[in-house]
Amino acid sequence: MSSPAIIASDLVLAYGAKVAIDRSSFVIPRGGITALIGPNGSGKSTLLAAIAGLIEPVSGGIEVVAANGEEQRIAFVLQSTKVNDSLPVTVREVVTMGRYATTGAHGRLGSDDLDAVDRAMARMGIRELAHRQLSELSGGQRQRAFVAQGLAQDHEILLLDEPLTGLDLTSAQGIDDVIHDETQTGCTIVMTTHDLAEAHYANHALLMAGEVVASGAPEDVLTMHNLTSVYGPHLLHMEGESLFIDDPAHRPVPGRHLHRDRSV
Repeated sequence: MSSPAIIASDLVLAYGAKVAIDRSSFVIPRGGITALIGPNGSGKSTLLAAIAGLIEPVSGGIEVVAANGEEQRIAFVLQSTKVNDSLPVTVREVVTMGRYATTGAHGRLGSDDLDAVDRAMARMGIRELAHRQLSELSGGQRQRAFVAQGLAQDHEILLLDEPLTGLDLTSAQGIDDVIHDETQTGCTIVMTTHDLAEAHYANHALLMAGEVVASGAPEDVLTMHNLTSVYGPHLLHMEGESLFIDDPAHRPVPGRHLHRDRSV
């Protein structure tokens, strides 16, 4: 394993009296892709929020480990479905919000900020949508705009909440390509997913069910024993040598992204 990017020790996260993640200890390595996988309500998005510093632990701790004495900067990309898509903002304004972490909400954008916004939009293939209203976009276009917002931020760690779920093929492939490009620069990617094959192709995986059930290499984490304990045998199906999760909340939709056939 490479050096750690994030360390959690006896971590407990809750919303009021409701515990979202019970006592869990794990390490997320620096660099590469770490996939957080588990059923709805398993705590995946809550863990991302804690890594981003948006939720304080009830007990235990979670640390974003400095590298070479430097604090690691974090960009957090929500699912577009969790953002009000009727907000009266253009695509360029959405992406530009990614620079507020360095300029402040009322700061003046410099040439470096404008260049970062342009590069992020170009990488996500949305420059021609710059002046379109968010409400006018398809789901895939909106998700590309929010990923571009994350890319526009100065970051060493990129948090992505189900970035590929339910997207059209073009949008999903564009985001998937950028995710892997980011790792080539040493960026640490932590992403939630409901896709078993997507998690299996990551460098590291956390299997979650209200706690971190297993953490490590995907082939060691995504075993039949572990998956059965999390999903129950009624959701796991074997077809030949492939294992499928029949998740009713995330079944494939015709014409939408099917990442590596959702199987391993």
